[in-house]
Amino acid sequence: MPDVRLASPQGRWLLFTTVLGSGMALLDSTVVNVALPRIGRDLDADLAVLQWTVNAYMVTLAGLILLGGALGDRFGRRRIFVLGVVWFAVASLLCGLAPNAGVLVAARALQGVGGALLTPGSLALIQASFHPDDRGRAVGLWSGFGGVGAAVGPFLGGWLVDGPGWRWVFLINVPLALLCVPVALRHVPESSEGGTHGRYDVLGATLGALALALVTYALIEAHAGTWTVVLTGGAGLLAAVAFVAVERRRPDPMMPPDVFASRQFTVVNLVTVCVYAAFGGFFFLVVLQLQVVSGYSALGAGTALLPTTVLMLLFSARSGELGEKTGPRLPLTVGPLLCAAGMLLMLRVGPDASYAADVLPALLVLGLGMVTLVAPLTATVLGSVDTARAGLASGINNAAARAAGLVAVAALPLLAGMGPEAYRSADAFDAAFGRSMLWCAGALVAGAVLAWATVRRPAPDCGHPECRTHCDVAAPPLEGHRPAAPPGDRLNP
Repeated sequence: MPDVRLASPQGRWLLFTTVLGSGMALLDSTVVNVALPRIGRDLDADLAVLQWTVNAYMVTLAGLILLGGALGDRFGRRRIFVLGVVWFAVASLLCGLAPNAGVLVAARALQGVGGALLTPGSLALIQASFHPDDRGRAVGLWSGFGGVGAAVGPFLGGWLVDGPGWRWVFLINVPLALLCVPVALRHVPESSEGGTHGRYDVLGATLGALALALVTYALIEAHAGTWTVVLTGGAGLLAAVAFVAVERRRPDPMMPPDVFASRQFTVVNLVTVCVYAAFGGFFFLVVLQLQVVSGYSALGAGTALLPTTVLMLLFSARSGELGEKTGPRLPLTVGPLLCAAGMLLMLRVGPDASYAADVLPALLVLGLGMVTLVAPLTATVLGSVDTARAGLASGINNAAARAAGLVAVAALPLLAGMGPEAYRSADAFDAAFGRSMLWCAGALVAGAVLAWATVRRPAPDCGHPECRTHCDVAAPPLEGHRPAAPPGDRLNP
């Protein structure tokens, strides 16, 4: 039985290093977007390079995050967590020193591998190490401090870009890792479940990541209209089919198909795809709109986004409690509709936009929508499966959200008619941004309609989220493995 107490020096160090490690990956999901206009100008890059700067990281992170959690369970959670932190730091160093766009994109893909190793490991270490009496409070502190980091991220990114330069958005991870690794090695106990697992699904993870990469390439380069694009897109779809076939045949798959026997689990993941596709596209484009069209500095654009994360930091836990009382159907319908309204309000943000009159109202409405839906979304995912599969269900939901976001970043400029040089022209980008917000709002409305028509209240004895505070705009929170469910607790139909 885990026996680390939260009040002990070891407990405080353990909490510190897991917050620091997961915070590195969480910051990258918000900080890098703020730097995109400066990266494009300094590296003389077109819009496709900016898309790949975001998506190269997301492809490997989304494709490998389930495998990363399984590797920690098999070979040691501390070992894989430390490996992830070191890998992430080395890749961050390569990003910061990148002499051209090609090296930057490749380094971002390597960063995603590190993120897939450390992100699930940070929470797993807390759940495996702390005494059961302290575990809930430790998880609450971990998620709360992570929320503070997410709220600070855009501000920090803007300050770094306007100050020492965009390269420090990546280089800052190196000293954080140098602090994190020795603390983890000294104070964090090792844990694993090596004897309880079969072979890990490297083939499935590789096919999943390959499918995402090929489809993303085809969408980003679709404006060229070449046979290479068509063949790449077809190869991506074939890789996706092969992924499904492999998962159906493997005895120990990364994503067991039978988990989708729960109709509610399947539906909630479709809702997740709708809402996080909209969020991914929005947060990629809004920082460009504020800087290219409205004339904001990087610091101004990063600070402008604070209301959404601050609202989630303050109210996500209460939203989860309210969702448990009302059931998930109402918040999963109202939340996306509020977010859609916020994105439609962003249509008012153009040249010389007033922050108080134009930007802030839209972000407040968007933030309220995110507060309303994120916690109930996670609770519904966990309530749709056997309690013992809570960690698996959460990992699938997190990966689905990240995959939806990266596909949106690839497809939205194409759908909005945004050319390779659009971000260099305020007029052209402003027009395309308006069309993009309509697409994002449409995806959110689709998610709301799907939730209203299909989502039902989970069983009373289902699993509940341990991460009550959550501010990551890229994906829902990850939940760890739970004790085995009592007999009779099976997949909800």
